[in-house]
Amino acid sequence: MENRENQTNNTDEMVTISRAEYEQLRQEKAQMESTRVRLEAERIKLEAEHARLEAKLAAREQEQAQVITSLTLQNEWLREQLKVGRELLLYGHSEVKNGRMQISCPSIETEQGLVPVYKPIPGMPAKMLRSVIAEILDKTACDEDPLPEAIRECFGLLTLNDALRGAHFPSSAERLRAALHRLSFENLLLFQLAVGVMREHVRTGTAIPSGADDEAAYWRALPFPPTGAQRRVLHEIAADMAGTNAMARLVQGDVGCGKTAVAFGAIYLAARAGWQSAMMAPTEILAAQHYESARAQLEPLGISCGLLTGSMTQKAHRLARENLASGEWTCVFGTHALITEEVAYAHLGLVITDEQHRFGVRQRLLLSQKGENPNVLVMSATPIPRTLSLILYGDLDLSVIDELPPGRQPVKTRIVPERKRQDMYGFIRNEVIKGRQVYFVCPLVEDSEVVDAQSAELLFESLRDEAFPDLRVLLAHGKMRSKEKDEAVERFRRGEADILVSTTVIEVGVNVPNATVMVIENAERFGLAQLHQLRGRVGRGTDEAWCFLMANRSEKLKIMTETNDGFRIAEKDLELRGPGDMFGTRQSGALAEGISDALADAQTLKITHELAREVLRADDENAERKALLRMARAWLARRGEIALAMN
Repeated sequence: MENRENQTNNTDEMVTISRAEYEQLRQEKAQMESTRVRLEAERIKLEAEHARLEAKLAAREQEQAQVITSLTLQNEWLREQLKVGRELLLYGHSEVKNGRMQISCPSIETEQGLVPVYKPIPGMPAKMLRSVIAEILDKTACDEDPLPEAIRECFGLLTLNDALRGAHFPSSAERLRAALHRLSFENLLLFQLAVGVMREHVRTGTAIPSGADDEAAYWRALPFPPTGAQRRVLHEIAADMAGTNAMARLVQGDVGCGKTAVAFGAIYLAARAGWQSAMMAPTEILAAQHYESARAQLEPLGISCGLLTGSMTQKAHRLARENLASGEWTCVFGTHALITEEVAYAHLGLVITDEQHRFGVRQRLLLSQKGENPNVLVMSATPIPRTLSLILYGDLDLSVIDELPPGRQPVKTRIVPERKRQDMYGFIRNEVIKGRQVYFVCPLVEDSEVVDAQSAELLFESLRDEAFPDLRVLLAHGKMRSKEKDEAVERFRRGEADILVSTTVIEVGVNVPNATVMVIENAERFGLAQLHQLRGRVGRGTDEAWCFLMANRSEKLKIMTETNDGFRIAEKDLELRGPGDMFGTRQSGALAEGISDALADAQTLKITHELAREVLRADDENAERKALLRMARAWLARRGEIALAMN
């Protein structure tokens, strides 16, 4: 919405510059001459024969924005339509060419007060779109409000009809806020009721009884002493699996906290009770690493382990399926291949998804459907603030591993400006001489004329040919053939290279204890949570580890130098970027669509969370409960969760 009486208040993201400063900027950045821009909230004042334009220019390809004032609008027809002294809103697309702004076929806004701004539709002017929406609202009304009257009165909410009209054509800013609050409230409540429906979907499950002696036996078999947090979380898992309801638990912990050891403990308990386990990872490299670790740790305990991935030969794939169907394998590690239709299990009692933020709800459900309501364990190394965990993983109970194993040293993080690059290279060379390995991570695969950022390909060539011609440098990025990329990462893991240049493909699933240095180019282009995840690729051994953030010093990056606490960093990331950006990985798949904006209101989130719990606990014959759950199931169905919706 744009307020006509206060056009220039929204300048917190703008950089105000003079015309002279703009000309200097244009000369320094010649590429801006042809930059496409979008004009927002411009004013026109006619002074004699000239039209003076005050405009906010938000460049599409640029992170910065500029305010350019006192530009002459050279449009004879437009000047003829305007009256001297009258203020109007002008908007449209423009180009900056030869230092001058040009705009073709601008739209003119004459309405006063609050006017909605919609995403442009080709061939439909904004005025026409508003007119169509107004006509629809006039002729269409919701006969039944989804929210019961008692709830609306209790929380002071508008009716749905009033909220829709108030959102599109508010009579005041207060009315707009009330309308958006009502819609946000409904959306969050429905979402959390839908999560409740998901939890109710699986009642009875596979009971896997175990005792304290079994847990103690597992911990004694490890080559290292467990932390108190590891013992506590495995005990919570054991209690869940022994119950009559199928376990649905998320184990969350920071990088290097020992989640894998806890997962293997759950596999051990399941195997002791005669049940199979399946552990799904997002990449073949990570699946293979888990398989190798399990062979070393679990096979001495009498647990047979297998591997199933999409790249295996037909013969190997067939043999793997036979071993699973016959029960020859007690546990299996793999990728999405584990949930393909042709894969069957003899007696699957436990399913585990690792790095859950790389999967959606649907993949987790498909794996769990391979057995008779098996216990479900979800692992995530991405710290998530409590408020967001209610949304992303609301269908799961939560366990947090909040201790690091003894001997783990926090990664030392420094912000390095470009002028210090050569000094950093000297430090890296010394680390390699000591026998250590180094990561370089870039935001881009290839060089770009639009985005001013380091590319993996150019940096690889520079390091290989100029900075470190005597060292072994490899390249890995998402545009490479999967086999080629995985081979480069695997060679680095085996110690056959000193430096690995990559994009964020190494964010998950690479465990190289010998790697002690992480260099992140253009660090300001990454979110804090992602920077923390990348930083976690080093410091996995006992040697001192470093993370260098190539960027100018900023308040955003400062927290990375102050703490290694992933949960604190996640809270800061949420504060800086907002919840919408944190949904980029779609942790909850289709279920989360349409609610990210609503997450900004933490208070409403808490209220609707408690209200949803009250509704779910109410008597089955309660009319309001019936109506709301029916609406929640319909909401699930619209988002593709048909199986759950039909329960």
